[in-house]
Amino acid sequence: MPPDTQAAMTPIEQLERALVQKLEQGDLELPLLPQVASQVMALTSDPAADAAKLSSLIHQDQALAAHVLRIANSPAYMPRSPVVSLQHAVAMLGINLLSEIAFTASLKAGAFQVPGHEDEVRQLWRHSLASGAFAKEVARTRRVNVESAFLCGLLHGIGKPVVLRTTTTIARELKIDWVKALGTILNNKSHLMTLVEGYHTRVGTLIAEKWSLPKQVMEAIQYYGDYDHATTFRQECMLTCVADRLATHLLTPDDMPDDTVRDHPVFGELNLYPNDIDQLIACRDKVLAVVNAMNL
Repeated sequence: MPPDTQAAMTPIEQLERALVQKLEQGDLELPLLPQVASQVMALTSDPAADAAKLSSLIHQDQALAAHVLRIANSPAYMPRSPVVSLQHAVAMLGINLLSEIAFTASLKAGAFQVPGHEDEVRQLWRHSLASGAFAKEVARTRRVNVESAFLCGLLHGIGKPVVLRTTTTIARELKIDWVKALGTILNNKSHLMTLVEGYHTRVGTLIAEKWSLPKQVMEAIQYYGDYDHATTFRQECMLTCVADRLATHLLTPDDMPDDTVRDHPVFGELNLYPNDIDQLIACRDKVLAVVNAMNL
């Protein structure tokens, strides 16, 4: 692009152009799936897996083991007595739920890190946790696979922190002076978040491919906001769309008030009636307890 043309572009236009260029050239730095998260995922799909294998796997990372025990003892899971070991945690919570906790704790340490944007990342992480928890509730209502629904909800926005980190890096490379160019950008980063919302599904799909995520999770990432274009896993995409809306309503109700939550055809297409929606919204305290427990 000629220098005079680039000079005429706003900083956000320069950022977006550079981001698209990285996407088109395959030059985007994607995070690795944390090793323990990858092993936990493999273990849960192994019919021969047992509690001893899961406990041994978590024990390999002492920090993770401590996080898992703390979460297992939180009000979200209401143990009848203090959980003092991973073996005890498996007995109290079951292998599926403990796997879910371990995967989530490991994921946070690896993928949701953007120095300088801790507040934004915290909000993204809490939204992912809430979406995962709500997805489980929707799955129970619809009598479909709960563990799969949780992964779809938890990971549907996995591209967001990556877009945020990439645009921050690009801004440094382009020597964009945000204070001079946009005045309040350091306090109000909505311009960057607009790019995050616009490109996260594209980036999330690349991450899903790199991590070899289950096909239904990959499709939920790509089409949860446009489920009519889903091919094989349309129900999972619709379920994730509902979970995303409920999570927004819970965490930022001004952005998604009650009437707006309900005013979407996805509920009817999932055969969720007004009383079903009422029951899902009534899970807010339960979901918030999970979010607070896993908000590492």
